[in-house]
Amino acid sequence: MKKYFLIGLLWISPVAFAQEQNFWQVLAQVGFENKKDKNGYDVEVPVFSKHLKTFHGKKIRLKGYIIPLEEMGGQGKFMLSSLPFNLCYFCGAAGPETVVEVDAVDKVKFTTKQIVMEGTLILNDKDPNHHMYLLKSAILI
Repeated sequence: MKKYFLIGLLWISPVAFAQEQNFWQVLAQVGFENKKDKNGYDVEVPVFSKHLKTFHGKKIRLKGYIIPLEEMGGQGKFMLSSLPFNLCYFCGAAGPETVVEVDAVDKVKFTTKQIVMEGTLILNDKDPNHHMYLLKSAILI
């Protein structure tokens, strides 16, 4: 019995670790549809997959690159990209699913190296003033 339990743990652990390391693939499970806003303008609205919706309000970890929203100094609000700055969404090389708006508990010093952030994932399909993915109460790991 003990042997089967240990084998089960060995099988489950890599799966959980793999999901954590590849969470950008989960964020890619989004489509878009055109809708009219309250002023009658066409807007593109995200449509999140069923699987992706299960992570709404849950704590996740993402490994990525800082895309500053302010000066290059430490900041509590920035974008985290799955791609380096020169390939990021804002440079036209990727889609909006490759970036997450981060609201960090503490300021994070800018670096060009990858970082890991942990926080609560919020799926946003209503507020056009924010990105479709928000990472709230985030901490640097």
